[in-house]
Amino acid sequence: MSQNNITALDLPIPEQSDLSDAHQRYFAKCEEALGMIPNVLAAYSQNEAQLEVFSRFYNELMFGESELTTLEREMIAVVVSSHNHCYYCLTAHGAAVREYSGDPVLGELMVMNYRAADLSERHRAMLDFAAKLTETPDRILESDRQALRDAGFSDRGIWDIANIAGFYNMTNRVAAAVEMQPNPSYHGSNR
Repeated sequence: MSQNNITALDLPIPEQSDLSDAHQRYFAKCEEALGMIPNVLAAYSQNEAQLEVFSRFYNELMFGESELTTLEREMIAVVVSSHNHCYYCLTAHGAAVREYSGDPVLGELMVMNYRAADLSERHRAMLDFAAKLTETPDRILESDRQALRDAGFSDRGIWDIANIAGFYNMTNRVAAAVEMQPNPSYHGSNR
């Protein structure tokens, strides 16, 4: 694995064969499932302790037990990333919305302006909350949480929405700071 324009930093990204057995297996699963190793994981591989924490938290948030579907989680990732203008995450998670929804137009609308999409009341409430949490977290009120309950979310669901939005606000900032580049294959997938 070479630097290959992953970030603007000169990180000591190891060869896959130099990683721990567990991370070699994880990267092999990525290659099998995605046909690539996402650049964010390649960048984190230069610090295996951080890679471990990042990948475990990501996988739990995005694929762990939740009342949120995988599509809903990806929609949150895209809306947060759209507000933060995160090129990496918009490209990667926009492709995921296209994949999970089977709708290339929805994927593009999520990236450009989710408010222009024909969304259910549930999705509109969820994405409005994620957008507000991204733009003005100090202005989240009980009425914002109640709007989610009124749209059918439990308090556990609200917790999951908040954690996913928070995670992508963090990753967007890291990606912006290091000018992380998305894998080229994201651009043409599921169109």
